[in-house]
Order: sequence, then C-alpha cells, then structure tokens
Amino acid sequence: MAKANPLQFVQQVRAEVSKVVWPTRREVALTTVMVFAMATLAAIFFFFVDWIIRTGLQLLLQSF
Repeated sequence: MAKANPLQFVQQVRAEVSKVVWPTRREVALTTVMVFAMATLAAIFFFFVDWIIRTGLQLLLQSF
C-alpha cells in the first residue's frame, strides 16, 4: 500500500467538502419541525395501539 501524502490528502478533503451542498437555515428549520411532528404522531399512534392491546388482554384475562 502506497503512503499517502498528507498535503495531498488535505487538498482532496477540501475539494470534496467544497462539493457539498449545505442546506439553508429555512430547510434545516423545516425538516426539524417535520421530524418532531412525525415523532409526535408516531408516539400518539403507538400509545393508542398499546392501549388497545392492553385493554384487550385485560378483558381476555378477566374472563378466565
């Protein structure tokens, strides 16, 4: 394996970083809000699924 030149490596890293398309502040804020909204919806959904299963099991176990 050939030894990498540290200076060449740093130049390549800088070239790759310059190709990155960074999101705008508005895009970051919008996606952050969407993540929190989806996490909240998922939490509500699983709360109700858990409640339905728990209620069903309680009714089933009380019948015995």
